[in-house]
Amino acid sequence: MTTPRGARVALVTGAARGIGAATVDQLVADGLRVVALDSCAGDGLATRGDLEAVADRHGDVVHPVVADVRDRAALDDAVTWADEHWGRLDVAVAAAAVIRGGQPLWKTPDDDLDLLWDVAAKGVWNTAAATVPAMLAGPDPSGCRFIAVASAAATHGLFHLAAYNATKHAVVGIIKGLAADLVGTGVTACAVSPGSTKTDMLQQTAALYGVTTDALVEHQLTRRAIDPTEIAAAIAFCASAAGGVVNGTVLHADGGFGGSGA
Repeated sequence: MTTPRGARVALVTGAARGIGAATVDQLVADGLRVVALDSCAGDGLATRGDLEAVADRHGDVVHPVVADVRDRAALDDAVTWADEHWGRLDVAVAAAAVIRGGQPLWKTPDDDLDLLWDVAAKGVWNTAAATVPAMLAGPDPSGCRFIAVASAAATHGLFHLAAYNATKHAVVGIIKGLAADLVGTGVTACAVSPGSTKTDMLQQTAALYGVTTDALVEHQLTRRAIDPTEIAAAIAFCASAAGGVVNGTVLHADGGFGGSGA
């Protein structure tokens, strides 16, 4: 199939599973072509097989790229591929993430903080730096959207997750600064903050605390785990033409995280 050069194009990081994979599925359903990027590092993270499975279910409207968001040159290459093959880039979704924690701040290893900063915060920065110039130079900047996946931890202080909290707060700061830099261009930037969502990361978080995922879900008013497709729907709205109204701010798709229901 030949891809229409007028079709909107997205780049999604952390695309091999969880929220990232669900976002690829939703954007394709909405008619977008997607460059699906993931480190595929394994060892608790997604694998190359996970990414290939996402791409295989969509044929040639999804282009898989094995790359790390810590590698700015690799992100630049992915954007160049989109421009050369599909003629544009309209949407970027920075969904790549890792989880580390389980100890108070003063006992948290420097390596944990460094990894979280490099992937969760600087990874968003790198993704924006690689994608936004292509959006500004493209055929429809007013329809272009940059969306970062933050977290309820970007608003709340979570027990024994100080480094994760810090980096997710940084994500929101990056988004607010980016949106201010984009004033008058038509391109917008926002963050979506999920609550406890049915992903491998939720299971890893529960393991850090030595509890079940059901115990984590009790922290949100819905009293159930959010499905990744629900977060993908929120991201897809932000990626849409109407979603430009969510600019320089956070869409809290967290099921009422931190509420005080009976």
